[in-house]
Amino acid sequence: MAGSTSTLTMENEMDVERYRESDLENQEISAAPTMANEKGFYTDGMESKGSVQPGILELARTSTTTTIDPGPPPDGGLKAWTQALMAHLVIFNTWGYINSFGAFQTYYSQTLDQPPSTISWVGSIQIFLLFFIGTFSGQLLDAGYFWYTFGVGSVLQLVGVFTASVSGTYWSLLLSQGVCTGIGSGLLFCPAVALASTYFLRNRSVAIGIAASGSATGGVVFPIIVRQLLPTAGVGWAIRTLGFIMVFNTIIVAFFMRPRLPPRPFGPIIDWDAFRNPSYTLYAIGMFFSFWGIYFAFYYIGSFARSELGFAYQDSIDLLIIMNGIGLPGRIIPNFVADRWIGPLNMLLPFTGIVSVMLFGWPGVHSKAGVYAWAAMYGTFAAGIQSLFPATLSSLSSDPKKRGVHMGMVFTVVSFACLSGPPLGGALLTSDDGGYLYGQIWAALSILLASCFLVAARISKTGWKLRKIWFGSQLHKSRPSRKGLTKHNHNNNLDIPISKA
Repeated sequence: MAGSTSTLTMENEMDVERYRESDLENQEISAAPTMANEKGFYTDGMESKGSVQPGILELARTSTTTTIDPGPPPDGGLKAWTQALMAHLVIFNTWGYINSFGAFQTYYSQTLDQPPSTISWVGSIQIFLLFFIGTFSGQLLDAGYFWYTFGVGSVLQLVGVFTASVSGTYWSLLLSQGVCTGIGSGLLFCPAVALASTYFLRNRSVAIGIAASGSATGGVVFPIIVRQLLPTAGVGWAIRTLGFIMVFNTIIVAFFMRPRLPPRPFGPIIDWDAFRNPSYTLYAIGMFFSFWGIYFAFYYIGSFARSELGFAYQDSIDLLIIMNGIGLPGRIIPNFVADRWIGPLNMLLPFTGIVSVMLFGWPGVHSKAGVYAWAAMYGTFAAGIQSLFPATLSSLSSDPKKRGVHMGMVFTVVSFACLSGPPLGGALLTSDDGGYLYGQIWAALSILLASCFLVAARISKTGWKLRKIWFGSQLHKSRPSRKGLTKHNHNNNLDIPISKA
């Protein structure tokens, strides 16, 4: 935890309140001179030599409830960037594994004698649970139970991976790789991203971009291993090798990842007040449609290349590796630009528009060189959407201590898009007699509709003027020093633009 705790006095309450409203801290402070010890229990601040008087753990917010002010986010430094790197490893294990499912899609279809839409349920359930469990795992992070969540999630994820390596039927594969691994990933993903975001303010989008790029590195490493081991060692040892890599990463994360904020009392699983913000609601709807169609290409680019362009199996996996690998800069550079100049939502808008245009153009790809170029371009801009999604969502929360809940709520909305999208795409392939046109147009229209909702979310904040948006913040052109408290902000509206682009 950065900074030292101190007993607050009545004299600085007004400054602290303004500081909270500015979203530099957003910590809840009361006049009671109580403080929390390292276990999260509230004490009266009276300490004797080597002992602390017992405090009372309050289960509900009252006029005497208080939390520690941990100080401003370090916004850099070794410990902060280490948390971003640990979140990268968590996402390497979760999203990297999920993004590699395309390497298994055709193999499972052939060996299990199931149509593509049926096989895609394994991957879609995994993504659904990853997002859906985010509501509950985010709440547990806010309440101070990160390590319990991390431990249970890691065990379930690894059990799912290693049992998938010995699965010989469709239903055993669905339960292991789909359900078990999905639940474990859901317990890991949301807390890791939300935890890392609490260490940053100005550099938050860059930090989340570094974390999100784990899906690119994992999406390259895992398919390469599958491509090399599947023909020689078999699917069992290919999946077990992936599991051993996950074990190694999990051990590293357990050593170095550390929560920064103190726990807060349990609140509702859903913060309904967040949906009173029209931009938050429109953003949630927009990302639903975005994730509804974005994974169609990741799941079916390989089978498209084999059936339409005559690719060999290993060459088709190369397309998936390119799509994931090229996404590494696509997950970091847009976030850097968003932090420095235009804001995360303004950066997200052109990326969704470009992805929609590319999907509309996919039916016009008829050559091997063309599909390689298309995969590289699509991977770049789709990666931007995936990394800017949590970066923008993190900035939507006006209270960093509720960030886990607010992120988890939208993750749950998006989870239903991820559950239904890939199987729907597979069903469209079947209805088109194995053709891809119906699915391509559906995915393109879905993301086009997402762009419309995201534009509406932006207009609801600033109108038609071009402005830099930092949701949940009341920062001014001249950012206050972290050494002092802001004395400029007296407006209770937590969602206003701060500067012209």
